[in-house]
Amino acid sequence: MAPITIRSANKVSMVSTLVDAAVAFARGRRKSGLLLLGAAALSSRIPGLGTAVSVFLRIARRLR
Repeated sequence: MAPITIRSANKVSMVSTLVDAAVAFARGRRKSGLLLLGAAALSSRIPGLGTAVSVFLRIARRLR
């Protein structure tokens, strides 16, 4: 089994953000989907951004 590196963790984070964006679009949350797509695109340069945006959106939805 290969060790987990920072690079592979960043890729997993990016992919999970893209999946969250697809789910948001499927549920009719266009703004959330666009925000998550943007975060996924930027997460290659800013590690953890996609995960932070995803967590923020989940918390914001819970507080509504």
